[in-house]
Amino acid sequence: MYDNDKRIVITLDAGGTNFVFGAMRSNEFIVEPVTMPSKSDNLDLCLATMVEGFEEIISRLGGEKPVAISFAFPGPADYANGIIGGYLPNFPSFRDGVALGAFLENHFGIPVYINNDGDLFAFGEALAGALPEINERLAKAGSSRRYNNLLGYTFGTGFGIGSVIDGKLNRGNNSCIETFCLPHKSKDGIIAEEGVAVRAIKRVYAEESGDANHTFEPKDICDIADGKAEGNADAAREAFRQLGETAGNAMAIAAQVTDSLIVIGGGICGARRYFMPALLDELRSELKTLNGESVKRLQMEVFDLDNEEDFARFAKGAARPLKVYGTDKTVVYDPMKCTGVAISKLGASKAISIGAYCFALSQLDA
Repeated sequence: MYDNDKRIVITLDAGGTNFVFGAMRSNEFIVEPVTMPSKSDNLDLCLATMVEGFEEIISRLGGEKPVAISFAFPGPADYANGIIGGYLPNFPSFRDGVALGAFLENHFGIPVYINNDGDLFAFGEALAGALPEINERLAKAGSSRRYNNLLGYTFGTGFGIGSVIDGKLNRGNNSCIETFCLPHKSKDGIIAEEGVAVRAIKRVYAEESGDANHTFEPKDICDIADGKAEGNADAAREAFRQLGETAGNAMAIAAQVTDSLIVIGGGICGARRYFMPALLDELRSELKTLNGESVKRLQMEVFDLDNEEDFARFAKGAARPLKVYGTDKTVVYDPMKCTGVAISKLGASKAISIGAYCFALSQLDA
């Protein structure tokens, strides 16, 4: 949508350790990024760092003026009003509430838009990533199917979600569309994030291998599963299988309610071959009625959109002519309801940045 837009938006990748500042035009970064320590435990220093970083980026634009600042920031937050506050493990100095948007708008004199990273990931994928790519592939395959709704999930330190409906970011009534707090698939009373985040992979590997003191990160555990590094390969594969099962269970709830395609991003996606089968099995699973009848978790067929054979069946559908009662006319009827899952090709970081850029321009245009 904004591939050829000449407006400039200033962005920020806000981590608890570092801030990475940038500027985007036409969905691409246009200056070298600026990285600074976030100083997240001291509010005065943290805000001063933000101002310094944004000012440095603006100074690199050669006199061109940005139209907005737009970025993701950890929650809880009242994103619509630019207020950050609550339990933020990586930003303890923000816990009492900070009117961050208003502070930056006052200093820079341009609109400031703040969102959750999961929201911006989904928005970037919906406007410039997975969703237009899938629709383009469908068109090339001769399919009349087109999709407008997308759920974006990030696998990382947490289990994030974003929802785009008919091309618009669904921010909810309270900036509170979340997936981390849904029920865990196999641990009663436990949240899903305990089975999907980085810490889950490390914990399950420890449990399955008996190596409680290991120091492996998910990349190491994936290498062990591949046989490229020393360790317990069965335990490594089981760690990712459980992640897929837990994530798939949570995704089934949201996907059925929103009738959306799904895109997944984050570094853990490098292990898709180990978690995707269990994730798809969960999305394709069945539940029972009280009289014992089986009902599919999702009332759609679920396809792996990165698998060529699956995508071909997804595109083909089951269209057939249907006679119009009382006439000799027919209409095309496809009884196969379809959804699917894809891995981000943009990568989570770029998708979030594009989402921030597109969100700012969409708000200005509105």
